[in-house]
This record gives sequence, C-alpha cells and structure tokens, in this order.
Amino acid sequence: MSVNPTASASQTVSTRQTIMGQSLVRQSLQLSTQGIMTLLQAAILSAETMGVPQCISIVDAGGNVLATFRMDGAQSLSHTLATQKAITAASTRQPTGGLRPEVELKLAIATSGHLVNLRGGVPIIIHNQILGAIGVSSGSGDQDVAVAEAAIAALQAAIHDCTS
Repeated sequence: MSVNPTASASQTVSTRQTIMGQSLVRQSLQLSTQGIMTLLQAAILSAETMGVPQCISIVDAGGNVLATFRMDGAQSLSHTLATQKAITAASTRQPTGGLRPEVELKLAIATSGHLVNLRGGVPIIIHNQILGAIGVSSGSGDQDVAVAEAAIAALQAAIHDCTS
C-alpha cells in the first residue's frame, strides 16, 4: 500500500483504515465525565425521591469502573453488588436478573462470583452502541432497576438536548 504524501489527512486516514475492503478501526462513543455525573445525579435523585438510599456504580463497555457512589444509609455490602451488576450488564450487554437458574450458577462459578444475576444492572446503549452499564443495589430488584433506568433516561435526554 502506498500513501500519497500530498493527500489530505482525511484521505490518508481513509486509505490506512481499509485493507481489501475490511475496516481496521471503528469509532465508538465513550462516556465523558459530564455524562457520568449526569447518570450519578439522576440516579441519586431517583433514589431520594423513592426514599431508598442506594449504591450506584458506572462502568465502561469493558467493565472498568468509572464511578461508584454510596448514598447515606445504603447497605454497605451493596456497594460491591452494584459494581458486579454493572460489570455483568456491560459484559452481557443486557439487563441483569434474567438468566435461567441453571445458567446463573454456572456464571457465578466460571467468574468466581464476579458476574451476578441480580436485578439492577442495566447496559447504557446510545445510538445502538454500548457505552457501559450502571449497577444499582440496596433496594428491591424493582427499585434498583427503576433507579438505573431513570439515570439512563436522564443521560438520553441530555444527549437529545445537546443535539437538538
């Protein structure tokens, strides 16, 4: 492959990104600090509104922790569960809590307990791309899911407002 030294930067990148019609790189969206803060603030507000202090964890698409927060009064062990729920949702790209019991046990054993099947982990999907996931724990499964979904709805609304 030869690259024309007088070609524009976009032409050069385009030439280098494709070999025999196959893309070598892909663009992906990532959560920014402001996006993470939007998620956290909305989750905290939702939990406060329902009167259930929560532990909240946000991870990127690879399951790496971006932020965690334990509200006053939230159960201390729920902090770990919130992170495990977020990692599970990011890894499986689906909400947690829906696996069949026979798969649940295998998942726990195979991952040394790092992935869980408890409700409250929800992937963050924007423009058909997974940005990561949010895990919420300390309430009932329904409460945890409601807080996670409220946070994601706030992020989606903020993104819509920025692009409108």
